[in-house]
Amino acid sequence: MPGPFHINTPLVESVGMSRRLGTTVYLKMESSQPSGSFKIRGIGHLCQQMAMQSKGIVCSSGGNAGMAAAHVARTMGLPATIVVPSSSPPLVVQKLQDQGATVKITGEVWDEANTEALRLTETEGLTYVPPFDHPLLWEGHSTVITEIAASMGRKHKPGAVVVSVGGGGLLCGVAQGLRGVGWEDVPIVTMETVGADCFNAAVKAGTIVTLEAITSEAKCLGAKTVCRKAFQYSQSTEQAIISELVTDQQALHAVETFLDEERVLVELACGAALAAVYSGVIQRLQDEGRLPRPLGYLVVIVCGGSSINREQLANLQKKIPRPT
Repeated sequence: MPGPFHINTPLVESVGMSRRLGTTVYLKMESSQPSGSFKIRGIGHLCQQMAMQSKGIVCSSGGNAGMAAAHVARTMGLPATIVVPSSSPPLVVQKLQDQGATVKITGEVWDEANTEALRLTETEGLTYVPPFDHPLLWEGHSTVITEIAASMGRKHKPGAVVVSVGGGGLLCGVAQGLRGVGWEDVPIVTMETVGADCFNAAVKAGTIVTLEAITSEAKCLGAKTVCRKAFQYSQSTEQAIISELVTDQQALHAVETFLDEERVLVELACGAALAAVYSGVIQRLQDEGRLPRPLGYLVVIVCGGSSINREQLANLQKKIPRPT
């Protein structure tokens, strides 16, 4: 059986973030994965279990899940069809095609692309690879925490873990991983942008809700409905999950600052997690007593992103108005 398809990514201290926060901040650099994001952990694991005898796979994705699926399929020698919404940048489409995938553009948002992927599963007999809502994905994503525990030692637990949330797959993996290493008392701070905030909306409503539209430029956070398991984690009393929002402007500022300080370019969806430090969210949560002070060390999962380059960054800088 081939795989695993992911690599053990670097865990590095950010001097700039540590200085801002007054405590040590470690970055789990999922941007270093072969497909450009953490998605390859779960999708690689799922394909190992489900697609070995497949005639091909189909995945609906605004970018990162599709890139992971295309990479895994190429490595396994399987054809891949990736269905993306029209909001996906041409950069993403080209990268998918470079991986040998057939790209089909359907609908304006992920949910519409996913409907087409499910149809192809039925009509073409392809193996469906969900981008975020499957136990095998969460099991694969949980290895990000296993690696952190192996690096730091299980007795040296973080004060909190920061993750971006789109559909909720990474959150489910992180929650599962924390429980697996005995760190279930470590708070998870979830970050979304206003306008791509299906998890925060569900937490506030006390029930799963479907957003009317995705209005944020962070398109890779653009699921209109969070997966049920992520919502269930938010309602559990066994693990503290703190749901926070930032604006597109704050996420973009985080991307720019991260590029300057860490010399790594990530997409806006990842910028939401970085903004937890750069925009003072962690400090505010400490002031409010929702996170302890001193915190111990903080882990920010740099989820990565394949839909960013200098041209795309310039486009975002034109689209997103600067605060006055």
